[in-house]
Amino acid sequence: MSTKSNVELKGEELLALCCKTLDNAKAENIVALDVRETSSITNYLVLASGLAEPHLRALRRDLDKALKDHKVKILGVDEGDFSGWAVVDAFDIMVHLFSEETRETYKLEALWKDAVPVDVEKLLASK
Repeated sequence: MSTKSNVELKGEELLALCCKTLDNAKAENIVALDVRETSSITNYLVLASGLAEPHLRALRRDLDKALKDHKVKILGVDEGDFSGWAVVDAFDIMVHLFSEETRETYKLEALWKDAVPVDVEKLLASK
């Protein structure tokens, strides 16, 4: 997604941008969770898996570019050594990118069991 925008995206539009960007970059097992009722630090979580370290770096790079292209302020990006887990914090949305092994180890979906699942397929089909 390289379409430029003069308006910062919020809410479900931003969530859709993140999911579409990850899907276009061939992320696996994309899950979106609405945590507005259970979190004081973000509104949505996006969890996705990459096949290997280079794939995870590409996912993070593509996501970073898409967010910047849409004037979305990124509060933080995990810049540390490769650990199998990278985080992009865009305030309203926090994206977690995992290797399959790391995702299985930490099981964030289970930790956020009270979150409301968002239909990713519907987001991917939106304009």
